[in-house]
Amino acid sequence: MKKILLTLIVMLTTVGAAVFAQNKVEGPAFKFAGGDAFDFGKVKKGPVAEHTFEFTNVGTSPLIVMDVTPSCSCTKVEWDHQPIAPGQKGHITLGVKTSELTKGVFNKGVYIRSNAVLANGEKRYTIYLKGESIE
Repeated sequence: MKKILLTLIVMLTTVGAAVFAQNKVEGPAFKFAGGDAFDFGKVKKGPVAEHTFEFTNVGTSPLIVMDVTPSCSCTKVEWDHQPIAPGQKGHITLGVKTSELTKGVFNKGVYIRSNAVLANGEKRYTIYLKGESIE
């Protein structure tokens, strides 16, 4: 009985370690806290509506964000320019100039060019801002 129990414990430990190892990305990788989209809800035209995306480098090497480009000029961008070490956090702050929006629903893509390993060989990671501009 002790041999069977010991064998089961060893097997479960081995399987658990293998599953954990598969979740680790070789190279740098993004993981955004709260997801890669933010909904402002209803925002009045006039002030800049800002949101900061916080991410963690869940990969095995430093993450370098080379460029962050919004889909329109109505979005201002700031980001951490230094490399983000594995396990460390970085930030990208986006501000939508609501005075430049037309009334109604908006959905803005922001493209991140980095050295991150992305699914399907993508060249850039996209985060999104959405909401509804009201008078």
